[in-house]
Amino acid sequence: MDCTLIRCNLFLPDSFIISNRIRQQHYMEESKEQILVKHLLKKEEAAWKELFGAYSGNLSYVCSRYVAEREDVHDVLQNSFIKMFRSIESFEYRGSGSLKAWMTRITVNESLKHIKQKGDFKSVVEVDDLPDIPNEEEPDFEEIPRDDIMMMIKSLPDGYRTVFNLFVFEKKSHKEIAGLLGIAENSSASQFHRAKGLLVQKIKEFKMSKKAQYE
Repeated sequence: MDCTLIRCNLFLPDSFIISNRIRQQHYMEESKEQILVKHLLKKEEAAWKELFGAYSGNLSYVCSRYVAEREDVHDVLQNSFIKMFRSIESFEYRGSGSLKAWMTRITVNESLKHIKQKGDFKSVVEVDDLPDIPNEEEPDFEEIPRDDIMMMIKSLPDGYRTVFNLFVFEKKSHKEIAGLLGIAENSSASQFHRAKGLLVQKIKEFKMSKKAQYE
């Protein structure tokens, strides 16, 4: 190896070396993803099995934020992959992460379709009918296990949970949420506010119960 090159590398800042490694890793991941997409477009069974194995766990988690029953989560996830298979030709690769984003969007849409079809979906509610929760605190999830956070979110009423998920996890505006759920924009904002209030209460109760265990 050229000694000059070795000396140059020795004097390179760590941040440069690390960032270069990250770029190389990112390129490798992107290339692998692009190759997978090519095989998915050909409807190759092995490619779709690989896709399911790589992403089903994460998408099941996404789905379970919206859908309460485990059996329903399985059904919605299955419908989501069927939708992906049928519409893969419409997918446009836009770099690393774009495939996951596309799959997540389909899973969220299928989850919304499922809860809308259920007769007990309660997102369509007038603002005046919503209970008053004056608490303006932000939910503090620090030091709370992920599974417990999930249980708190899942315990919210259907409408509150759906609006909260769309706003926090999917980064939708209240205007976009209103269009997706067929509700007024101020109803979306109000339900989000009340969802936060309920979560603040649940977090306080959780921390108090944990504290009591050690007293």
